[in-house]
Amino acid sequence: MDKIYYNGDILTMEDTRTEPEAVLISDGFIAFTGSLKEAVRAAHQPEMTDLDGKTLMPAFIDGHSHISLVAQFSQFADLSGCESFSDIKMRLAAFQKEKKIGEDGAVIGVGYDHNFLKEKRHPDKYILDEVSDHIPVFVLHASGHMGVGNSALLKEAGIDASAPDMEGSRFGRIPGSMEPDGYAEETKALNLLLARVYAKIPGDPKAQIEKAQELYLSHGITTIQDGAASGQDVETLFEAAKEGLLKADVVSYVLVGEEPEKLEQEYAELKKAYWNHLKLGGRKVILDGSPQGKTAWLSKPYAGEEEYRGYPAMEQEKVQTYIRNAIENGVQILAHCNGDAAAQQWIDSFEKAMEQCGVSKEDDLRPVMIHCQTVRKDQLLRMKNIGMIPSMFVDHVYYWGDIHLKNLGEERAEAISPAKSAFEQGLCVNFHQDSPVVPPDMLHTVWCAVNRETREGKILGEEERVDVFEALKAVTINGAYAYFEEDKKGSITEGKLADLVILDRNPLKTPVSELKDIKVTETLKEGETVYRKC
Repeated sequence: MDKIYYNGDILTMEDTRTEPEAVLISDGFIAFTGSLKEAVRAAHQPEMTDLDGKTLMPAFIDGHSHISLVAQFSQFADLSGCESFSDIKMRLAAFQKEKKIGEDGAVIGVGYDHNFLKEKRHPDKYILDEVSDHIPVFVLHASGHMGVGNSALLKEAGIDASAPDMEGSRFGRIPGSMEPDGYAEETKALNLLLARVYAKIPGDPKAQIEKAQELYLSHGITTIQDGAASGQDVETLFEAAKEGLLKADVVSYVLVGEEPEKLEQEYAELKKAYWNHLKLGGRKVILDGSPQGKTAWLSKPYAGEEEYRGYPAMEQEKVQTYIRNAIENGVQILAHCNGDAAAQQWIDSFEKAMEQCGVSKEDDLRPVMIHCQTVRKDQLLRMKNIGMIPSMFVDHVYYWGDIHLKNLGEERAEAISPAKSAFEQGLCVNFHQDSPVVPPDMLHTVWCAVNRETREGKILGEEERVDVFEALKAVTINGAYAYFEEDKKGSITEGKLADLVILDRNPLKTPVSELKDIKVTETLKEGETVYRKC
């Protein structure tokens, strides 16, 4: 059925900033934009939708997140907002009681942040032993880069004084000894604990994916990323797609350690093309950690440190090998880079791999630097020269800006997520929330990028503020570009998919301080309503 939307503000997100009177949708595509009279003339028995002053614009495009983790985390205790070890213990105990977790189970909590705890440190195994000293208990930091297990979990995982630290990862130790204190930092160490507790958690993964998808749709997002997928994650998503459970498009990027070539062969129908709303977008490499956890790899020491500047997650030779392999197989590759030393490693490695493979910017590889927290202006220029895309986690300004001032010092903290500088360099900047790290709320992200205000109300890096239109581009058309989909999504243009969102206010006419308060009232995927605010 043809549909016409009219009597509201229509933001096409084309650079001309045209605002047509009406939009005609036919068979899931944008068929016409222009006057209402002409739209009616072009339509066949259309369904008429009066916007009643609301705003219609392209649906939002997720620059980077982890839908599989959002799905999994929905079944764990929520520790966000905890202000002390006592709070953590009470929430975990209440969760254990509510879920009736017995001797063969495990208690998992997610979202604590040591920066906001009264104790100003991570809990340890002794704190978690007070929740249970006989079944595994694990808590994951809000960043996803560190966590803590109790004594029972350490024993099950075989982690004792003889357990070595691994490349790009480490265990916490009791001072003066090699005995683990329960703390695990970065992927390899975390995975030894997570593998044990995840195996004990019952649940329906496909139902969890459906629930997570609804969260994204409620925020107007119709293209979602699974930005560090395991083989199991791909299998779960494939089964969900096969059963027709996916309403949004999901793009999966497989971690380089998860045999991506094998998965690309096994799921050949997903490579670079959607099948029932799922596709394999490429591969993902992780090069460092978290700035708020002080594991991001910096070129200069953290504030207050003489030498410590974080550390790399991977040797450069390995990074170059992964890049070459991706280029030779014709697939896109993304890299997690929070620190400027990690950003340097990614740029250097990509330039070298391009030279070895005999390719150039004109080959349109579109590598992505994920997060870009402390990327420098000189690095942005080099990114432009090789066609590298900055995907910025600009919400850091609000959520951890005050922490960055302490950890990085004023000069570096002011320059985090340098979105304005990237736009001025001509880079195709997109924004993300790294969900489940923070909720997938694009309008809060737009507010962050435009205002750059911290939790404590400080303005952090005023010169890196972007205007509202730039911020909206970063969550629509620029996001589409990162997926090689700018010809299909990201703007209201004839011939593109009718992936749309209706807002209760026009962001371009709303006071910038109120951008985060704008509400999504309806989300459409290919012309069909997939979310409507009650």
